[in-house]
Amino acid sequence: MSKKIKLFFKGIVDILPLLIPVVPFGIILGAIGIELGFSSLEIFATSFIIFGGASQIVFLQLFSSGATSLITITSTFVVNSRHLLYGVSFSEYLKNLSLGWKVLLSYLLTDQAYAVSNIYFEKNKKDDLKHYYLLGSGFFLWLIWQISTLIGVFLGSIVPDKLGLSYTIPLTFIALLVTYFRKIDHIIIILISGSLSIILYNAPLKSYIILSSFISLSVALMMIVYKKGKNK
Repeated sequence: MSKKIKLFFKGIVDILPLLIPVVPFGIILGAIGIELGFSSLEIFATSFIIFGGASQIVFLQLFSSGATSLITITSTFVVNSRHLLYGVSFSEYLKNLSLGWKVLLSYLLTDQAYAVSNIYFEKNKKDDLKHYYLLGSGFFLWLIWQISTLIGVFLGSIVPDKLGLSYTIPLTFIALLVTYFRKIDHIIIILISGSLSIILYNAPLKSYIILSSFISLSVALMMIVYKKGKNK
């Protein structure tokens, strides 16, 4: 077995434990899409094109509530903007790759793939084939996400309308936030962002997500600058 294949499968093995919450999340997404009135093809298209759970939920919810295309796309971008930081972090490891490789790996770069690949890259900086590790972990998560979404679409289509699934949207985001409750600065930003979303909910063009996110990020930046200045 060649080293490329070994690294590919090592990436798959290492990311397996992180896929435990991905499967139910994908199923919930598919079911929510059906609940909001989208077709099976439209829901699957979001998983294929956007490929980001939280941003897909934002996209589906805003689009179904009548938000403009500009607000919907911008809000989706804001939610997924953390991936820009992932890309910057990996640029030093992948700078010698061709444009085609960079585009492919950027598409497959998720929270989970970044988590395992960052550890591997740190330990194997001089390995010219290390990108096959990210390819394996990212591709396998992509595959599981597509399958999970399809299962959710199927389940959503057979669940009686009277049961409803829309309540799972806030529950899903609460579950995503739980891991950030361990640090006081994270809690402060979460409270600020949540409060601003409520206060600005009636903002024109459904722009409350963009406004609350921008203000919260500004506060977070000021907190980081203050901490750095204090530690000097």
